[in-house]
Amino acid sequence: MSQTPDDAVRTYIEQHSTAFLDDLAEWLRIPSVSAQPAHAPDVRRSADWLAAKLRETGFPTVEVWTTPGAPAVFAHWPSGDPEGPTVLVYGHHDVQPAAREDGWDSEPFEPVVRDGRLYARGAADDKGQVFFHTLGVRAHLATTGRTAPAVNLKLLIEGEEESGSPHFRALAEERADRLAADAVIVSDTGMWSEDTPTVCTGMRGLAECEIRLYGPDQDIHSGSFGGAVPNPATAVARLVAALHDDHARVAIPGFYDGVVELTDRERELFAELPFDEERWLGTARSHATHGEAGHTTLERVWARPTAEVNGIGGGYQGPGSKTIIPSSALVKLSFRLVAGQDPDHVEKAVRAWAAEQVPAGIRCEITFSGATRPCLTPLDHPALQSVVRAMGRAFEGPVRFTREGGSGPAADLQDVLGAPVLFLGISVPSDGWHAPNEKVELDLLLKGVETTAYLWGDLAAHWRHEP
Repeated sequence: MSQTPDDAVRTYIEQHSTAFLDDLAEWLRIPSVSAQPAHAPDVRRSADWLAAKLRETGFPTVEVWTTPGAPAVFAHWPSGDPEGPTVLVYGHHDVQPAAREDGWDSEPFEPVVRDGRLYARGAADDKGQVFFHTLGVRAHLATTGRTAPAVNLKLLIEGEEESGSPHFRALAEERADRLAADAVIVSDTGMWSEDTPTVCTGMRGLAECEIRLYGPDQDIHSGSFGGAVPNPATAVARLVAALHDDHARVAIPGFYDGVVELTDRERELFAELPFDEERWLGTARSHATHGEAGHTTLERVWARPTAEVNGIGGGYQGPGSKTIIPSSALVKLSFRLVAGQDPDHVEKAVRAWAAEQVPAGIRCEITFSGATRPCLTPLDHPALQSVVRAMGRAFEGPVRFTREGGSGPAADLQDVLGAPVLFLGISVPSDGWHAPNEKVELDLLLKGVETTAYLWGDLAAHWRHEP
């Protein structure tokens, strides 16, 4: 009996998996910790290592792009088909700090395999998920007889993601012509669980601010002046109390302008996931759920905008009492944004709202830090459907949908390139990103390889480039 195309892909991956894992282990031994200046040479060495491996894989164009911080790696492999879509894969090669004394069972930069799992810093976040693209494209070529991918394939692997990507947007803007793509695939994410393969369809954005309120020019005696002059600490408390209404809905006028509401189908898809709320509460170290009325917990953390108090303070904080009216107080706020919200509009709404809340005699200063836009890919987008089909073939079963409650640099690519962002990851919650004993499940890692081996042909067959 002749092999099916899927059998051929699996056979190729099995035959080359040992060399693939050996190469990955070599990369994981490089302690590319971007947050620690002492490891700057290692981050550069990591970029050079990946660039060499991508050339070995077959990419005709591979470059290491310097930034004011750590280097990124760019690669491009044209398909030769002028109507073929162009896909940009995003990931990162830097990792979190790690040391044996943090609680690791083995040296974090000496990869070990135990019980079908590869343990090392970066195994899942994100070197393993970047590297599966190398064997995936080789399997795609070998089993289709092609000499170039079915899509115009680009990679951008940055070196500062674990340090907040401080230079990433500027790099994307500077190199926008080289990075131009019809879609961006982010392989720095995960699945719901080992037995529930999922594709993420969106990520929330983020806006952050600090509000400082100033009253008297110095701390003053509460007996002599209390009740007769405005108190900035009281004003901050009232400001925070006014942030939400009785239904936990953000009470800032204009905050919800443009919000793309969940469709009935999206709510049904969220409800299909095997979500255990009590177990989730355990991971949150919380004793109750709370949030906007009319929405489930998953809807609140994935698809609804929020306003959170991250810190609040003012006045005397030491032991005992100090009977003063403080000269100043502050609150730090963060806003998670969903599709349709504009960070600039949210900033203006917050400033106008705060000005209305602050009483006469209190001076208000608001400082916003850099914002991240939300991203969302419609369920019927042809590129998303290709990802779902490819993953379904690899996992031989249905693929469900999630979103991400956090934010990341992928939204910068969507904003700069004007391309939809899709997520393809095989990591699972137990992989322990940023924690001791980070690992990746080897069978899932190879499923990631298999998914990409199917993906490029599926994209080329079902989605054509539109000039």
